[in-house]
Amino acid sequence: MNSGSLALSDSDLKLLIRSEVEEERATATHKLCRSMLKLELSEEERAAARKIITFLSRDVAELVRRALVITLRSSDLMPHDVAMRLVGDVETIAIPLISQSPLFSDEDLMAIVRAGRTHVQVAVASRPALSRDVAEVIASEAVVEAVRALSANDNADVSERAMGIAIDRFGHDAETINLLAHRNILPPSIVDRLVVLATEQVKHHLVQRHQVPLNTAVRLSDFARERATLDLIDESIRAENLPEFVRGLYARKALNASLLLRAVARGQMALFEHGLSILAQVPHHRAWLMIHDAGPLGLRAIYDRAGLPPRLFAAFRSGVDTWRAIQAEGANLDAESFRQRMLERFMTQMHTIGRADLDYLMERLDMVPSADTVALKARVA
Repeated sequence: MNSGSLALSDSDLKLLIRSEVEEERATATHKLCRSMLKLELSEEERAAARKIITFLSRDVAELVRRALVITLRSSDLMPHDVAMRLVGDVETIAIPLISQSPLFSDEDLMAIVRAGRTHVQVAVASRPALSRDVAEVIASEAVVEAVRALSANDNADVSERAMGIAIDRFGHDAETINLLAHRNILPPSIVDRLVVLATEQVKHHLVQRHQVPLNTAVRLSDFARERATLDLIDESIRAENLPEFVRGLYARKALNASLLLRAVARGQMALFEHGLSILAQVPHHRAWLMIHDAGPLGLRAIYDRAGLPPRLFAAFRSGVDTWRAIQAEGANLDAESFRQRMLERFMTQMHTIGRADLDYLMERLDMVPSADTVALKARVA
């Protein structure tokens, strides 16, 4: 390969090799690299060009290395080992290369993401094309800034699983939720999750674009609020504050059958007791006696007085009986173990509930159907 074939004069070559002025070397580098891109090089010339690129990539001046990367960032002429080394260079050099170079395999990109530098992860997530495997690694392991960039990149192949992982990790981040909500294609399950987490403006966008029935959007939002309420009680509401807390729920019209059923299924019997006391307008001690009366009439009487749906009484009855049975066993269970046992027994005892009501209940208990509950649904179908 000679200087004529690459349109580089002898003076340019002298500047490239001998000049102590980095601006002159950068200008010569740019000119040489553009020549490489314009010409159809033979295999011998390509090999020689790659030796020159390797030499230039080691220039001490950032300006020279940047001129090299900017000119060749979309080319496959740069040697792979040189590209991988420059990934670890300063930000002004690494980002253009990572963002556009065709040299990197999926394995390379996943390794780059796992290296952990924020600006590098964002550069990978912003590439004009991104495979499903790389997108999943970003969703699972990258920082929130990179997950935002991935969410905004409609050219990335982001699977339903990857979107779900992103929501699990950063559902609290309004920008991530907003960017995901505005992707061109969203699976229905992801739309449902985003409706729960989104602001009113973003929720309106989801309802309009993805034709989510308004009543479905409202229902999903209600579920989210109920779950957050119960989690709050689990973690931070002391017994002496519970009556006041439940009165607040009643004032906000949040004290409903759905919330109370979830409370019973999760073993939060005190919430159920205070809830029925307020709804039925009877003192708490009387509500307690009626709920825990072993006879058939006490719970039914206060349940009806509270105005709860008649068709769900069997589910509440089953939940109270299950809670009483676990209490009688006296097992020393932590809160999570107690809740899990309560849910398992509760679901397996609901033999008299119809298919539609069972579906309703399972939605509200935050359960993933197990083999037992699937079998139960089959029996009542």
